[in-house]
Amino acid sequence: DGTELTAKPKRSFYAARDLYKYRHQYPNFKDLRYQNDLCNLRFYKNKIPFKPDGVYIEEVLNKWKGDYEKLEHNHTYIQWLFPLREQGLNFYAKELTTYEIEEFKKTKEAIRRFLLAYKMMLEFFGIKLIDKTGNVARAANWQERFQHLNESQHNYLRITRILKSLGELGYESFKSPLVKFILHEALVEDTIPNIKQSALEYFVYTIRDRRERRKLLRFAQQHYTPSEHFIWGPARKQKSEGSKTNKKPASPISVHNSCVSKHKKPKEPKNTPANGSSAGKTTEEKKVELAKNREGNDPDEQEMSCDAVRQNNSEKNSDTDPGQLSKSDEISDTSERKEDTSHSKKDDENLNNDCGNHPGTTEKDLCDTENSSNNTSADLQQNLDKDTLAGGTTAKNKDDLKS
Repeated sequence: DGTELTAKPKRSFYAARDLYKYRHQYPNFKDLRYQNDLCNLRFYKNKIPFKPDGVYIEEVLNKWKGDYEKLEHNHTYIQWLFPLREQGLNFYAKELTTYEIEEFKKTKEAIRRFLLAYKMMLEFFGIKLIDKTGNVARAANWQERFQHLNESQHNYLRITRILKSLGELGYESFKSPLVKFILHEALVEDTIPNIKQSALEYFVYTIRDRRERRKLLRFAQQHYTPSEHFIWGPARKQKSEGSKTNKKPASPISVHNSCVSKHKKPKEPKNTPANGSSAGKTTEEKKVELAKNREGNDPDEQEMSCDAVRQNNSEKNSDTDPGQLSKSDEISDTSERKEDTSHSKKDDENLNNDCGNHPGTTEKDLCDTENSSNNTSADLQQNLDKDTLAGGTTAKNKDDLKS
């Protein structure tokens, strides 16, 4: 039930390429070959007939006018009446040259007959020329001719050729009123609906002025149905629902994680201390250890910002019970463990001298447990000697003060 009855139209690559070449004065490399021929101009001067029929221009304008059957079924005259700088189906008709175009515009006789040929073809389509600026309107027999135009789609090729020829021979301003009229009849009045595809694919793009083309496309887009099938202009911008939602400030955990992810840490060596060595540290011990590690390194601004975030997180959680760590504490402790194990060998030696700080023990006890038994007795003897000397000097200083 939800399937669409009409398929979505597609742009024609051939049409786009053809009209692009036309709008950019498609380079004609045969100018020198046909420069002295001027057969199109001579035909409009009534000096030669068009081939292969052998009919002069005056006979076409006087006797063929109103003979819609002859104009419909004969397919050789249109290339002579509306010449272009490209080859048509009639191989007897020769292409226009830039030199011939300039000479054509200077010849009043040729221009007069060219406008008469344009009026004749408009009436064949059910349209009439109403002024010298190119404005058009419905002809008296428009209903009959529009019905015929809606069914005989080969005439759409003729309209494209007529529009191109108008631009070649100095009547570029005539094209926009005709195309606007056809779009209005096809999209608004729905009198010739079958022509709208050709009008948007070909007729509009024969106009060289970009602003005029955009005006016509905007007009067509307003009246095109279904609107979602209009493909000859920029796609409509669809605003997403969440595009204007207020951005919430990032939590300290997310900021901390972003800092850690941006600054990649090297992998932990296999002979590093236990991973849980910093789990039972107090907040003050963490600060002291981070300060020592920063003294041995020159962190950049990104690492300094990450340290500040971790320090703020630890200060916020300093009032909580160390035995009940929140998720943020666990994340910060994990990242600190990774950071502690990623320092240089010098920092590893300092950390080994601090004995790793396992939970529930003090630094002195850990040091004593890691030293061998022989070294323990020697260290104790040295400490006793130091204490004795310190005590002696203290007593001596007290005697000196009394005296």
